[in-house]
Amino acid sequence: MIKIFKKVQFSHNENRMKSIADTKIARELYYSSKSKNVKFLLSERFSWMNDFIQDKETGIEVGSGAGFSKDFIKNKNFKLTDIGEDDHLDFKKIDAQSTGFEGESFDYVIASNMIHHIPYPIKFFKEMNRILKKGGKLIIFESYCSLIFQLATIIMKHEGFDFTLDVWDEKNPKSDEKNAWHGNIAVPHLIFDDKAKFEKNLGKHFKIEYEKLTECFIFLNSGGVTSKTKCIPLNNFFLNLLNKIDRILVKLFPKIFCMGRRIVLKKN
Repeated sequence: MIKIFKKVQFSHNENRMKSIADTKIARELYYSSKSKNVKFLLSERFSWMNDFIQDKETGIEVGSGAGFSKDFIKNKNFKLTDIGEDDHLDFKKIDAQSTGFEGESFDYVIASNMIHHIPYPIKFFKEMNRILKKGGKLIIFESYCSLIFQLATIIMKHEGFDFTLDVWDEKNPKSDEKNAWHGNIAVPHLIFDDKAKFEKNLGKHFKIEYEKLTECFIFLNSGGVTSKTKCIPLNNFFLNLLNKIDRILVKLFPKIFCMGRRIVLKKN
């Protein structure tokens, strides 16, 4: 991993994004806007997950935020959960580190761009292992802390990154416990890139069944999913063209251009 700095943090007042973490505004803009950019991005982030979900299975999304996943996940037994209390949620006030669900309740759990917000990732993985059935799947989309993602973070002063943390420690938080939207985009790198450490700390709970790196400019020009910024509206032809360019750049130079990763963990 190419690191510009080992640690970069910003205060809320420095953030250059708009409507920061406002799920209600995000939903209003999403369903009223004619722009295809963010819809294309979210289709890329969620549609692939259907390949790992069977029709009769039961699952949830944890930390679902604005809840856009329901537009792309085909499974009829899919429910939204979040620590918030928004009306679109099926289950409210659900802490992904301690959900309160019964053990072995679900065939799959989706976690999209939320692990890097969790104060104690190891508690999260243990809880996911507890509520998943044997052979159940934890389907993840997360940030990939490439050079361009670090630059974008520094420019927009949104969230931040800290490569110095011990993500396997259960005593010290990796993000602000009092702010569910505080993020550290280095966390997925610290969890997933070193396979030996992953196996040592999580091998008894999960095995990595699938992993793929993805996206760059379709994210940068999306206008933001929950927090918002400006973008250049594109039609489907140019969005698909941009996505093809992304795939080439991510394949050839992932440490420079890649901004997302797809991962499926299977419960042992």
